[in-house]
Amino acid sequence: MQIPEDLLYNDEHEWIQRKDGSVVRIGISDYAQDQLGDVVFVELPIDGSTVAKNDLLVEIESTKSVGEVYAPFAGTVVAINQAVADSPELVNTSPYGEGWLVEIEVADEFSEEGLVDAAAYKDLTE
Repeated sequence: MQIPEDLLYNDEHEWIQRKDGSVVRIGISDYAQDQLGDVVFVELPIDGSTVAKNDLLVEIESTKSVGEVYAPFAGTVVAINQAVADSPELVNTSPYGEGWLVEIEVADEFSEEGLVDAAAYKDLTE
């Protein structure tokens, strides 16, 4: 299982990557995509929409179940990955690359509260 060192993770099996300024990129971990099975549909939010912390952000349907991704921060959706809507299998084949889901401009100051580094996330998934 891949767990890139340069990302932060939460206990919902989402990864967070800080981009420029207050923008973060969000996806699901290799562990999460493996638990879901073959992803067949991804419903993304509307670009420009405002989300509160813990709002439903993305729904991911697989052959096994439906997974939900919740906003780890309040903010505005500034980018969606249309490629995963068009080719949902990218979530399985490249969860940390081409399979990213959304980017959010964080409304408040970025906080790592509730997030863990790769080593702690590895402990969580074992």
